[in-house]
Amino acid sequence: MKAYGQFCPLAQATQLLCERWTLLIVRELIAGSTRFSELQKGLPLMSPSLLSTRLKQLKKAGVLDLVGGKGKQTYKLTAAGLDLVPVVQLLGVWGHRWAPSRLPDGDLDAGLLMWDMRRSIDPGVFPQRRIVVQFEYADAPSGAQRWWLVSEQGQVDLCLDNRGYDVDIVIRSSLKAMTQVWICQRGFDDAVSKGDIKVMGDSRLTGKLQSWLRSSGLAGLGARGEVPELRWQTA
Repeated sequence: MKAYGQFCPLAQATQLLCERWTLLIVRELIAGSTRFSELQKGLPLMSPSLLSTRLKQLKKAGVLDLVGGKGKQTYKLTAAGLDLVPVVQLLGVWGHRWAPSRLPDGDLDAGLLMWDMRRSIDPGVFPQRRIVVQFEYADAPSGAQRWWLVSEQGQVDLCLDNRGYDVDIVIRSSLKAMTQVWICQRGFDDAVSKGDIKVMGDSRLTGKLQSWLRSSGLAGLGARGEVPELRWQTA
């Protein structure tokens, strides 16, 4: 990005943070991604070379640190990076209120949706035994129509291949309907009552599904009207 040629702190910050993809990388790190491969799952349309470049820029700026040896390296937000948490949250709330996606096909991505679900799940809602939830999106591209979320011993795995486990819950939906629910553009119960989402399985488990599958964090803040507190220094 070409420099603004201004000493203003806002100009200096936007020179670093407003390059394409940069704030989304910060979003992924805030959401808990620590490895390069995890960042790629949250940013599937970003090329590996550009991701590497942006990470180096953020490291040089002191926003993140690279921890661990070769082959085991992870990314961790520094104090400067953690200070961006309310900024990213506030942008997400603003986007939910004032720049919502109309969800054209180009904004729909089954892999990104399921990855976001996987890391937002509260596995404590279900029993300690293995629980398998199968998602079916008939309108998703070939190879991305079936997904399995597997909860076991407090851990949740996302699978694109059937591991042969018994399935406890089956959810059938269009990709758009499930995305609308996930980003709080409509309610889960409304989508189910209108037949846009179909849920099948043991009622003792399906009744807990909404507590297990929490909405997208940033969209949830916007839907609840919560605004992160920002403290401004004044003269």
